[in-house]
Amino acid sequence: MGEKKKKKRNPIPLRVNIIFFTVFLLFSALILRLGFVQIVYGDEYKKEVEKKEDVIINTSVPRGEIYDRTGKSIVSNVGKNAITYTNWKKDKPEKMRETAEELAKIIKMDSEKDLKKITERDKKDYWILINPDEAKKKIPEEENDQLKLKYKDDNKEYQKAYDELLRDRVTEKDLNTLTDLDLETLAIYREFQSGYYYTPHIVKNEGVTDKEIAIISENLEKLPGVDTVRDWDREYEFGGTLKTVLGNVSTSQRGVPAEEKDSYLAKGYSMNDRVGLSYLEKQYEDVLKGQKKKVKYIKDKKDEIVNSEVLSNGAAGNDLVLTIDMKLQLEVEKIIEEELKKTKYGYAGTQYLDRAFVVLMDPHTGEVLTMAGKQLGKDDKTGKQVVQDFALGNITTSYNVGSAVKGAMVLTGYKEGVIRPYSVLRDEVIKIKDSPDFKSHSSSLWGNMNDLTALKRSSNVYMAKIALAIGKESYTRPGQTLNVDPAAWDKVRNSFSEFGLGVRTGIDLPNEMAGFKGQDTAVPGNLMFLSIGQYDTYTNMQLVQYASTIANGGYRIQPRLLKEIRESAQGDEKLGPIVQEIQPKVLNKLDLEPGWIEQVQTGFRMVMQPGGTGGVFIGAPYSPAGKTGTAQAFYDGPLRTNYNVPPPEVMNLSLITYAPSDNPEVAMAVLVPWVYTTNNGPSPNLTIGKRVMDKYFELKNNKEKE
Repeated sequence: MGEKKKKKRNPIPLRVNIIFFTVFLLFSALILRLGFVQIVYGDEYKKEVEKKEDVIINTSVPRGEIYDRTGKSIVSNVGKNAITYTNWKKDKPEKMRETAEELAKIIKMDSEKDLKKITERDKKDYWILINPDEAKKKIPEEENDQLKLKYKDDNKEYQKAYDELLRDRVTEKDLNTLTDLDLETLAIYREFQSGYYYTPHIVKNEGVTDKEIAIISENLEKLPGVDTVRDWDREYEFGGTLKTVLGNVSTSQRGVPAEEKDSYLAKGYSMNDRVGLSYLEKQYEDVLKGQKKKVKYIKDKKDEIVNSEVLSNGAAGNDLVLTIDMKLQLEVEKIIEEELKKTKYGYAGTQYLDRAFVVLMDPHTGEVLTMAGKQLGKDDKTGKQVVQDFALGNITTSYNVGSAVKGAMVLTGYKEGVIRPYSVLRDEVIKIKDSPDFKSHSSSLWGNMNDLTALKRSSNVYMAKIALAIGKESYTRPGQTLNVDPAAWDKVRNSFSEFGLGVRTGIDLPNEMAGFKGQDTAVPGNLMFLSIGQYDTYTNMQLVQYASTIANGGYRIQPRLLKEIRESAQGDEKLGPIVQEIQPKVLNKLDLEPGWIEQVQTGFRMVMQPGGTGGVFIGAPYSPAGKTGTAQAFYDGPLRTNYNVPPPEVMNLSLITYAPSDNPEVAMAVLVPWVYTTNNGPSPNLTIGKRVMDKYFELKNNKEKE
């Protein structure tokens, strides 16, 4: 019985042994695995544990370039050497100073530009930095204790007060101990400090030699944070031509505009990125900027870089191909300059004349072929007369344009039902009670006439009677009082806006103005002046949009300067592949009955024929049509200094034209404000317009012969 009990106990130790053996094997496997991980992956896991953060550094790329419609370069980039510094946040002032001193031994900062930036405060701060022991002695311990007691609850204010006191104690004698090397170092150190964390900041990009680049590249280990890169400058192939329209780009020192900082940072920009500041450069910033190169730097807990990875190689900005024809642009500018000077110095009463504008546009696509403006001025240094680019004035300045608007007025009369094609009205002197006589420019116009004759001979009275009829009023006798429906103002202005008059044209440029509306609508006579272009003001770009609307049969087309967006050219390519071809945009279509706009087109053709106000175009082989304009206006230019007296009265001259009249391919607007102060004077609007149209078709014919 006892033996049986012994036999029953035997399996228990066996099972325990099996369990122990299994545990032994598992522990052995675990130890082997740990050893394997330690030996094979130990360093890698150690780095992962010690890794602190990833820092992504963006490096700028070349900006897109700008070409004209024929592929001529207008704005290009010129590469140049540059030296940058990246502040990795861990860099202490003394370490930065040491790096700056090493760099100062290699490069020379521009004494005229960089050393002049150094302020007395900069020098004092630098003297304190390199002479800490002497600086400390300038504030006795007892005085320092009093400061601490005074600001015991605000350490930040204490430090601020201490620093200010210390600066005040640094003498001129102390500053005179700074050597040339110290000042060179300070100029560099100052640039180091003005950058942003983790963002390459340009220290020097003017006159950096290849030798300096080579020496720096060989000594990068002694220059932490310093690097050499290629920077660029914008080069304008045609000098000042169109410069105001092309716009400007910021420097790396200025970076993004402070007032738009949040917007740019939200888009991924760095504070010192170069951006378009105005006009085309600003309008197409997203196209021109390119994609920056992105490199991820991996840092450990000691703030040391342990690895890097290129996330994106970046890409140069796309190029803009403009609608502008630079050959034509230069010819038009030459004509404007010649005629402006000829009129200014060849006639009496032209003391206020100083500017003229011309725009040529395809009336079917809105492509602006030429956008020219010139302004006479004086050189600030020499006092000599200079001719300045003022192409921007086509959209940023507005004037009374006179009779050029009469085509829109006739069509407004049709739409409002107050006249029909061939309606006859009497041209006569309108004598309103307590108002000056209202009449056409010549008594030879007086008498009955239809709409075509009114356009051809530019009848003011015909247009005024249309306006009065829209206001539910009519002129019946001399000395009568007018009672005009106030709604007439909106009816006329809204109708004009459908042609592009008095509203922004939508051109692809910022800061376009809409013009100014006369405010005194309580005076009925002012409605008559509105009807002949002598009350509200319009830009020259609005005039060419209006001319195009008549020319193309009633479609208001958005003017534009951008024809195509292309990839940056590679190798020997002149232009890169097309990214986007810009399509015409119709802003609105006139709601007209059949035959109405054709009637006005007929009137515009008659303007250019014998007896018309555009007789200078008689015999032109390209069959032009259009409308001239003369406006009695008030001078409001740079020579007006006394605003307490009424401004001088002047004459503004304008012209809208398109050709050929049966199948228009080009529309033109000419505007010359403040031409003369006398009763009669020269007509630079006509001479400029005729010469420009002649030149357009001359260049076109020459190109077709090539």
